[in-house]
Amino acid sequence: MSEQPRQPRRKPAPAGAGGKQAKPYRRPQKDPVRMLAFEVLRAVDERDAYANLVLPPLLKKARQDEKFEARDAALATELVYGTLRRQGTYDAVIKACIDRPLREVDPPVLDVLSLGAHQLLGTRIPTHAAVSASVELARVVLGDGRAKFVNAVLRKIAAHDLDGWLERVAPPYEDDAEEHLAVYHSHPRWVVSALWDALGGGRAGIEDLLEADNERPEVTLVARPGRSTPEELLEAVGEESALPGRWSPYAVRMAEGGEPGALEAVRDGRAGVQDEGSQLVAMALAAVPVEGRDERWLDGCAGPGGKAALLAALAAQRGAFLLASEKQPHRARLVERSLAGNPGPYQVIAADGTRPAWLPGSFDRVLMDVPCSGLGALRRRPEARWRRRPEDLEGFAPLQRGLLREALSAVRVGGIVGYATCSPHLAETRVVVDDVLKGRGAGHSPVSAELIDARPFMQGVPALGDGPDVQLWPHLHGTDAMYLALLRRTA
Repeated sequence: MSEQPRQPRRKPAPAGAGGKQAKPYRRPQKDPVRMLAFEVLRAVDERDAYANLVLPPLLKKARQDEKFEARDAALATELVYGTLRRQGTYDAVIKACIDRPLREVDPPVLDVLSLGAHQLLGTRIPTHAAVSASVELARVVLGDGRAKFVNAVLRKIAAHDLDGWLERVAPPYEDDAEEHLAVYHSHPRWVVSALWDALGGGRAGIEDLLEADNERPEVTLVARPGRSTPEELLEAVGEESALPGRWSPYAVRMAEGGEPGALEAVRDGRAGVQDEGSQLVAMALAAVPVEGRDERWLDGCAGPGGKAALLAALAAQRGAFLLASEKQPHRARLVERSLAGNPGPYQVIAADGTRPAWLPGSFDRVLMDVPCSGLGALRRRPEARWRRRPEDLEGFAPLQRGLLREALSAVRVGGIVGYATCSPHLAETRVVVDDVLKGRGAGHSPVSAELIDARPFMQGVPALGDGPDVQLWPHLHGTDAMYLALLRRTA
């Protein structure tokens, strides 16, 4: 009987703890969706970038890979904006699951934990998939050691759903109403307080507003008069994906999302992306009757150009000239791009509205949409709620008052000034207007102007308050929280 050849002996795998054989090392796998979301969050944290500016080019680059599908882009978008909107809530949950102060957790680790928390508590992604995908991301961007920490924390988070965690980490409403709302609805406490003061009323209204801030806003288009029509945009977007505006006759809502830049009218500048509240402000200024001359209009803070483009189109229908002024040269170039092709006369200049490049009394209508905290656009820029501080308002205050004074100087007697902000904070709205009219502040005298009721110039829009100024609200009007006061110069 012939001898069988000897089989080579296999080396035993190294034993791990308890005599178990250790698993062979596996390289972490990159998930392009979660890597992209993590990259955006790091840019927001490290560079004070805005997600709505960072995300689109990254998605465009990712789409060059045929394997990156539309559903991947949708998931990446949800992970970014959902995590940013719910950051305050997730921070409270993560804090309850670790044995150190939150500030001692490295920011990249916290970003991975927040992305994981959103998948567990804010999406329908299965628990196992949410944890494993987040740990895999941690292995790629943080290393195996810190990935173990991420795994341990996320498994604790997975023990309860969102409602269960909120009951654990938020104080009862009866004990501390503002902190309860801050944690439940993921807003800084000072923002909750400021919005509640501006809104007035009881618990239901403020909760509706905070919930609206956490909803994804629709993309709203504007058909610039004389250059495009809502009917053209509705047809281009598609009947199943588009809806007419709620209040503006020029608005079209892209209810199913989509890419506005793919529309010919938007590429040509005949239409643009513009929140309906912003449209209403420009339309109201143009609608106020003025006696005598109505030939020269000014947009004194024109960047990035949305309101200026609508004003220019409205002015062109009356043969009026629009001067669009913007302090920052790069933003002035954006205004030029928005106004290119306008059929009526216009000019764009880079100038400081507090040091005007025009003579007093030169204009018949002036819009001054002043720099502000941006608390009215938290739906679109959720990171702004965490970036702003109460002391920021003190920095804006002198500029806002100075711009309104110069606007009232720039308009002729009988002319109209529109003072607008994308903030409902009383310190940026009614207080500014009242101070300027009454001459409060060192070295200033009362201004010869009167407030006129702005509500009739937003026809069909409900819940505009007692006047004479107007405050729009996301939960009541589906718009950004734009504020408008209309003033007529009297002497």
